[in-house]
Amino acid sequence: MLDYPALAALAAVIREGSFERAALALHVTPSAVSQRIRLLEERVGCALVVRDQPCRPTDTGRRLCQHVDRVRLLEQELQGALPALAPEGIARVALPIAVNADSLATWFAPALAAFAADAPVLVEVAVDDQDHTAGWLRSGTVLAAVTGHAHPATGCNSRPLGAMRYLAAASPAFVARHFAGGVGAGSLAQAPSLVFNTKDDLQARWVRRRCHRHVDLPRHTLPSSQAFVTAAVAGMGWGLQPQVLIASHLADGSLVELVPDTPLDVPLYWQHARAASALLDGLSRAVVAAAGRVLAPP
Repeated sequence: MLDYPALAALAAVIREGSFERAALALHVTPSAVSQRIRLLEERVGCALVVRDQPCRPTDTGRRLCQHVDRVRLLEQELQGALPALAPEGIARVALPIAVNADSLATWFAPALAAFAADAPVLVEVAVDDQDHTAGWLRSGTVLAAVTGHAHPATGCNSRPLGAMRYLAAASPAFVARHFAGGVGAGSLAQAPSLVFNTKDDLQARWVRRRCHRHVDLPRHTLPSSQAFVTAAVAGMGWGLQPQVLIASHLADGSLVELVPDTPLDVPLYWQHARAASALLDGLSRAVVAAAGRVLAPP
């Protein structure tokens, strides 16, 4: 049998980032947390935690944390069906998920809020590029993710959500200043672009499609979907913006497309662990329905 108090201590250390904060969350002493994890490591035969700032799981530690998350979902569902098992009321269970920032800033957050308002969960959201969120699933850090990959991670199901449509946009003054002679490799190599972070290759993908070759782009880095729009309206640079996020700016003329009718569609998928959990199924239904109202058909 697995030692579930020890597994709970392991999950708390990884979630909180340190033994001290895990002890506060579990209402025990740091030495008790350390002893539980040491005994678990002795039983498993390998290290489970990288003692760093913050603490990180080893590969085996990730697998055990994922197991704990799934067990908690099943236990919560059982308590709902058998209230006598939870005389003090049904406890909220942690539900770790990963999503790309643009989805979170547009269609995903309202769906998540509506689900969490009625479900006994505490959602833990990790934000990453849509081409990298699947890695969070593979590592066992999250139980579900919005991702750009159709092929399901091991132990997961995958469902198409639709496509997020992006438009290359900037302020009219920026376009007049940098693209008066047209949008081509030469002007794009000089005009400042906007990128979300080093993983963001949407601008480069749009330029390759437009110019049929790679162009080195000068760039500002802004890791916020809202700041991305604000910076473009202010004339800081051009960038690929979610159409749904800038519709009002296109309508009032504060943003214009660099080249009309040249969208970049990014397919998105919902992947989730194959856990027999009504909570995870409910979240999946909410996510798929919300995506269907906003995204282009898959």
